[in-house]
Amino acid sequence: MKLIVGLGNPGREYENTRHNIGFMMIDSYVQKKELGSFKEKDRGLFLKAKVGDEDVIFLKPLSYMNLSGEVVKRYVQFYKIEIMDILVISDDLDLEIGNFKLKSSGSSGGHNGLKNIEQHLKTNQYKRLKIGISNRKDLDTKDYVLGFLSKEEKKVIEDLSITVEKIFDDFFQVDFSCLMNKYNRKNR
Repeated sequence: MKLIVGLGNPGREYENTRHNIGFMMIDSYVQKKELGSFKEKDRGLFLKAKVGDEDVIFLKPLSYMNLSGEVVKRYVQFYKIEIMDILVISDDLDLEIGNFKLKSSGSSGGHNGLKNIEQHLKTNQYKRLKIGISNRKDLDTKDYVLGFLSKEEKKVIEDLSITVEKIFDDFFQVDFSCLMNKYNRKNR
């Protein structure tokens, strides 16, 4: 069983903000594939679906970004998911908007959601897909990441969701090192 975790913050006030890229990518995939509706359980919105031959749980923690690890840990324990079968989607300030990077493990890079997941899973060996949101040095980081995507940024993210859909499909079928080799070169 695979676990796809999209990071974000719950509530209308956070919809279409840069920090909610993880939620957006999961929502886009689930809608395009017509996989069903999310249900609420253990402070998370989740959807259990069959994608090809793979059982998959799509999870959007509702505990706010900085406490995402608590929710992820509950799902990992309840469904007995192996660390190697987890993919976390998050925003990344160090990548330009529309760029992305697949990583098999590593540091949080200062991202509080990833930091909290590492703390609760007691490892940084989970896979991640980092989605670029650029960085505005003239703005406070918190204000920037919680700021709304511009019309142009939304278009870039919508276009990127097509590639992310292919990444998800391949994640369910191929070795992660092959996935990284295939997609990490595709940035603009």
